[in-house]
Amino acid sequence: MTRQHGPARRARMAMAGTALGLLVLSACTGDEQRTAEESSDAWCDGMTIRYFAGGSPGDGFAPILANGAEQAGEDIGAQVEVVYSEWEPEQMLGDLRDAIAGDVDGIALTGHPGDDAIMPLAEDAEEEGILMTYQNVDVPEVREQLGGGFVGADLEEQGIALAEEALSTLELDSAARALVMGPFGDQARAVREEAAATTLEDAGLEVDRVTPPMEAFTDPNLLTPTVTGYLQENPDTELIVYPGTVLGSAPQYMDAAGMEAGEILNVGFDLTPATLEAIESGHVQLTADQQPYMQGYLPVLNLCQRQAYGMGPIEVDTGSGFVTEGNVDEVAEPVEQGIR
Repeated sequence: MTRQHGPARRARMAMAGTALGLLVLSACTGDEQRTAEESSDAWCDGMTIRYFAGGSPGDGFAPILANGAEQAGEDIGAQVEVVYSEWEPEQMLGDLRDAIAGDVDGIALTGHPGDDAIMPLAEDAEEEGILMTYQNVDVPEVREQLGGGFVGADLEEQGIALAEEALSTLELDSAARALVMGPFGDQARAVREEAAATTLEDAGLEVDRVTPPMEAFTDPNLLTPTVTGYLQENPDTELIVYPGTVLGSAPQYMDAAGMEAGEILNVGFDLTPATLEAIESGHVQLTADQQPYMQGYLPVLNLCQRQAYGMGPIEVDTGSGFVTEGNVDEVAEPVEQGIR
């Protein structure tokens, strides 16, 4: 099992388990109960859902979101249309406008553009009678005003937990230098990385924040000059915190900088086959998992239940703990299958 972090996590995961139980029960409850025959495997047949996977088919994260969404559609009969937006907020907004103008019944959106940008479009969707829910990045102001569920990790807590885990399990000097990379130009998107940076600073580390090029999330090679240039200027660096799936490219960054495995401690977020290999090779010491497959499957399932049975939106925290050299074998198979 991946390592959990704290009583609060256990409480939230218990609540998530309750929510999932209600999801199952909802298929046979409600004011307008369906018969066993009506509640067949294709009970959501006829509903079209536009699902936003966020990135691109070639990155290590978005395809897992898409796998979950498509599997949900296959399981319950919904037509799921996956949209990739290259992690670009403006492209997501354009794709959202297209979805609202299209013939869809529900939209599952990653919240990267933020509350202010999404709010007017979510209002348009509501006027059109289109159900909306959100995954991966929350939009609490939109949901407070217009409703909608959220499936994803508590990003601030995940950032704090990663930093605390690194401080407690890795051999770091009390005044070590750390590089934290993240989208710091966008406060809403940098919640996780800022929380990690602040936690490290509070522990006495000297932290530098660097925003990587957005294109690096689809082509990790583009991050190589950022990492090598920083290490050349800061040879006393002990720790690097990576945002998302670029963590899996830590071996190539270390090779380019002339560093051996373990010479720099590399930690970060998310699981991909490349990250697992980097853990096994000793280049990556720690990653926090947020189970993106659930962020694909559950929004589709809940949109269908809201339309078919009048059920309410759900909130599920998918953050599940940490993967290290000590437990990497336990998650290797589902990661290779694209479901973890």
